[in-house]
Order: sequence, then structure tokens, then C-alpha cells
Amino acid sequence: MTPHVWSRRAFLALAAVAAVGGGARVLMATPRKKIPLGLGMYTLKDEEEKDRLATLRAVAKMGYEGVEFWGPYVDWTPAYAKEVRKQLDDLGLACYSAHTRPSHWTDERFPGVIELNQILGSRYVVMDHAPESPTLDGWKRNAEVLTKGYEKLKAVGIKAALHNWTTEWRLHEGVRPIDYLAKNTPPGFGFQLDLGTAFGERGDPIAFIKANPGRVRSYHLKDWSADRSRRGLLIGEGDVPWTELFEAAEATGGVEYYLIEQEGSRFTPLETAERSLKNYLQLRARGRLG
Repeated sequence: MTPHVWSRRAFLALAAVAAVGGGARVLMATPRKKIPLGLGMYTLKDEEEKDRLATLRAVAKMGYEGVEFWGPYVDWTPAYAKEVRKQLDDLGLACYSAHTRPSHWTDERFPGVIELNQILGSRYVVMDHAPESPTLDGWKRNAEVLTKGYEKLKAVGIKAALHNWTTEWRLHEGVRPIDYLAKNTPPGFGFQLDLGTAFGERGDPIAFIKANPGRVRSYHLKDWSADRSRRGLLIGEGDVPWTELFEAAEATGGVEYYLIEQEGSRFTPLETAERSLKNYLQLRARGRLG
């Protein structure tokens, strides 16, 4: 997919938003840059457990362009991964990434991770969170594990990244681990910012993006309540400065794809995923961003 062209699926989804929301004015917004949008399958974890292939069909029908698989995928057999890959291909969905637990970044288990991600066509293997440590020595070990995994993945044409949790934003011996990891991993190693968590920890993810140009390759798009009084917000319902965030991500951060990931809302999971996509497209149109 070229970076300056709307996919047919995304265009039709935006057209549907405009039709419902009265939006000739919305459609008049000129796209500046097109970044693919996928769904973190954790959003639909219960549906996926019941029938993964049917859930993928629903995701494609909504208008998402790709997906990110999560923890349990590491237990798939290669044969089942091939079945999932065929479904993705048939639906026109990409596998952008797969969240992988730290316990599978070991010498014993990482070859299996690589095999599954090669089958799925993953662009990134993402450590779902780094092991917590109260000392910088522990974060030094984390940086070493991530760097080793990065080199193994690079050899087979797959990229590596870290998804932040809460502790990366908290000071340890006067240093934030996320800053330490950025300085002690290769320039080609990427970061995936979970915005709800980052803003929730008062971590200023926009400042992190600007301090690390080209390193923040993907995002879990979640909203956040500044006074912490509201939970389960859909994107666009809270206090994340979305226009500023998108601008930093695309002008400086080096974003390659966005992901909607929602850990519950006032709607059913499937309705949450669909409403989140529509909200995202409205945000992009209002901000005159593609």
C-alpha cells in the first residue's frame, strides 16, 4: 500500500461515516498522509477464542486493513498458522505484528516465534512488555534481550519492537526505563506506544516521539481521562491531543501503522471495534490528516 493513497476499504469506511454523520464537509478534507490502520485482536479476545476465522471476517468487513495478534498465538502449530494466513490473504488483511511475551524471547523459544511470524507474514515481533526491574541493571538485561532478538529477526527480514507498559515511564534510579531502552538498543529497533498507558502514567509520549525520531513505528490508539474519572473511553472521547499526536507520529516518529486496541467499553467488543474505527476516521478527517 502506497503511503499517499486511500485503500478502497478505508475510503468506503469513511464514506459510511460521512453518510451517517452528515459529512460532505468531512469528505472534503484532503488526506495528507495515509497510514494503515489495524485492530489489536486483544480487543476481540473472547470472540477470537470462540471462532478466530469468523472474527477475522468481521474485522475485515468493518474496514480494518490489518491485525495484530497477541499472547496465545505462540502456541499455534505451524499448520494452524498457515490456516490463519490463508484467511488473512483471502480477506485482504495484513498481519502487522504479533505481541510476544518476554518468556518467548529466549534462545529455546524464539526460533518457534520466528517460524510462526514468517508464516503469518508479520512485519514486527513486539515484546508485549519488558520484565519489570527496580534497578537499571535489570533494564540493561532487558536491552540486551531486545537487541539479541532484533538481530535474529533482522536476519530473516522481520522487525522488532517493544510495547510499553506502565513501569517504563516511572523513574528507576533517576532514569525512565523507556529512555534507557531507546539509548541502549539499535537505531533499527522500534517502539510501540500504548497511548492510554503512557498518558495515564503522565509520561508525555509526544515528547518521547520527538526525542526519538524514526523510532516509534506503531501505536495502540487508546483514549485517556486526565482526571481519571472515566474508563473504557473510545478513541476521541477523552483527553488525548490527537491532532498533535498524529502530527508528531508522522512528521517525526516514523509511524508505519496504527492499531485500535480497546480493553473494554460500554459496548460489546464487536461494536467497540466498529465504533472505534468510525471515530478514528472522523478524527483524521477533522484534522485534515489522511
